[in-house]
Amino acid sequence: MGRHTGPVCKRCRRAGMKLFLKGDRCYMAKCPIEQGHPPPGPQTRRRPRLKDYGLQLQEKQRLRYMYGMREGQFRLFFQRALRSRGVTGEVLLQALELRLDNLVYRMGLVPSRPAARQFVRHGHVRVNGVKVNIPSFKAKPGDVIEASATRRSRELAKPHLDAAESRGWPPWLTVEKNGFKAMVDHVPSREEIAPMVNEQLIVELYSK
Repeated sequence: MGRHTGPVCKRCRRAGMKLFLKGDRCYMAKCPIEQGHPPPGPQTRRRPRLKDYGLQLQEKQRLRYMYGMREGQFRLFFQRALRSRGVTGEVLLQALELRLDNLVYRMGLVPSRPAARQFVRHGHVRVNGVKVNIPSFKAKPGDVIEASATRRSRELAKPHLDAAESRGWPPWLTVEKNGFKAMVDHVPSREEIAPMVNEQLIVELYSK
């Protein structure tokens, strides 16, 4: 599947939950999920209840859309998690959270994960002082992620950092707002990860 260029709010409506794809709009009252808009498509007939496979597929699509990944890339992350020690679903979520584009979003340098990928691709991010422009780069505890010291990078990040501070940062990140940087304190536990999905259904889907 190629890059999605359609209305992203439709994906939230289809998933039945906020996927935080639209930036600041997702925190406003005019968010379609907040307003209770129905899923896209004809509304004249009652939608059928999902069976086991449908529920598993729905959970996988929710998580994949939330992190903005293609199917092949998402499956690769799952296969790596399957070969790792620990609970497969939790390891998968931890790997997704430690992606560089997600860390840039969690820090608050940008309003959304799609914006974070663009921010990384355009060379605005440093990891331990070295420019990294690969959104899927996996960080580890102790790594320091920061916006470049250029005026353009800081101007782009500042308003979003202010908004992120008001919402609060994840407990596994130590953010230095004035320095436009953050350090990964530890690998987040399941309780510290925000996506409200049932990862066990995803494991069951890929295990068939």
